[in-house]
Parts: sequence; structure tokens; C-alpha cells
Amino acid sequence: MYKRVRLKDTVEVPPKELGDVSPDRVKRLLQDKLEGRMDEEVGSVVSVTEVHDIGEGTVLPNRPGVYYEAEFDAVTFDPQMQEVVDGTVVEVVEFGAFVGIGPVDGLLHVSQISDEYLAFDGENQRLSSNESDRALGVDDAVRARIVTKSIDERNPRDSKIGLTAKQPGLGKHGWLEEEREKREATAGE
Repeated sequence: MYKRVRLKDTVEVPPKELGDVSPDRVKRLLQDKLEGRMDEEVGSVVSVTEVHDIGEGTVLPNRPGVYYEAEFDAVTFDPQMQEVVDGTVVEVVEFGAFVGIGPVDGLLHVSQISDEYLAFDGENQRLSSNESDRALGVDDAVRARIVTKSIDERNPRDSKIGLTAKQPGLGKHGWLEEEREKREATAGE
């Protein structure tokens, strides 16, 4: 889920930029430092939007820059356990599909996609069923629920989010539309 949060952090202003310690300069430095970083407390920092307060500068021994504590607003993406998310399949592999949900990818394991057996079709980059002719491939829109979350702050790309689509109302958007149309046709009879 996306959130707007108020945060505090310290930013180093290099010596050549000390003549302009403005909110815009500090914002750019915070953006360079924080955007794309994953944090267990706030999630992934998507954007630093506004700097509200810049504290007094501190000089540290043997360090050329001046350090300022800043209070600022940021937009973060913090996926929550059991949250239902919409995403797009970005890669299909033998054991499942990676789904882009905001700035991170979640894994929809093959066992969590359908009750049917899904075979991997590497040539066409998809998982398909022989029972119902359903297939899940790259660029397909999916609705899933977050069931596991392991955040790696040092290497955000190594963070792991596990997804499931095995319950009513979840799955490939095309499949959900087919099921809705069947229910409406049955209800109209």
C-alpha cells in the first residue's frame, strides 16, 4: 500500500554545495540517498516530496561535508500481510510467476495460482493448464493476496514477497471476468 509519511533523516551536504543549503538542495540529496531504498519500518521509499525543516549543520572529524538532519514528507510503498494487490506478470519461470506490485515484485508460486496443474511453456513464457485451456503469461494483470514478506534492507532486490491467488476473487483478471460473466448468466436464467 502506498502511504505519505513524515520522516527524519540525516543528509550530507558536500563542501561545494554548502553555499546553498536550501530545501530544494536537501530534497535532491535525500532523493539520491533514499529513493528505492527498502526499510522494514516504512517500506520502499518511492519519492521524497517536500522538505519541512532543516536542522543545524554538524561537522564530523575527518569528513569534508556538513551533516544536516531534515524532516520531510515521502511517498512509500509498504506491502502489508494479507493485503490484496493488483499487479502485472513481469516474468514466468518453471516454479511460478513474478508479479510487479508497485516498486517490488512478488512471487506467485505455481501451486498458488490455480487448483489445476499448470505446465511451464518456456518458449511462450507462460504457465498453462490442459484441463481448461487457461494460461498465465507475461503482461497479464493479476489480483493476489500477500501471504509472506521478508524485507532485505541492504539489498532491496533480494526482498521476498509471496503471493496467492487461490481463493474467490483472486487470479488473472481475464479469469475473474469469465467467472463474473458466468455468475451473471446463471443468475439471469
